[in-house]
Amino acid sequence: MKSKFAIFLVTLVLLFTWLASSRATVEWDVVGTLNLKQKPRDAAIALNGRWIYVLTYDGEILIYSSDGKLEDSISVGKSIEGIKVGPREDVLLLTSGEDKTVQLVLLDFIQEINISGSPFKGNADAPVAIAIFNDFQ
Repeated sequence: MKSKFAIFLVTLVLLFTWLASSRATVEWDVVGTLNLKQKPRDAAIALNGRWIYVLTYDGEILIYSSDGKLEDSISVGKSIEGIKVGPREDVLLLTSGEDKTVQLVLLDFIQEINISGSPFKGNADAPVAIAIFNDFQ
């Protein structure tokens, strides 16, 4: 009886050892490529995946939409070495070892809204600001 139990335990240990040493396979695929005119230094993506930020060696941040379209660029200077996205998609942290600084940059995304044919009151060319409150508790 004891020998059967010992054989069972040894078999169980060998089985768990074999299962633990088996390797998982990882499948991957490139889903997009950004073709740049400048050499990239660092890159970051917004937590919601809507924006891709690319820092270049020329001191520019290239802002791409999630579909790979270049939306805008910001000149931040050649001393900036790293870029990270903050807790929201519109907050960037820029690091510079040369200047010994970390800059907190807040972005405002301006969107054009087509209102042609819509009713309006007042001057048709008046600027309008729409505030989005999405981080309240």
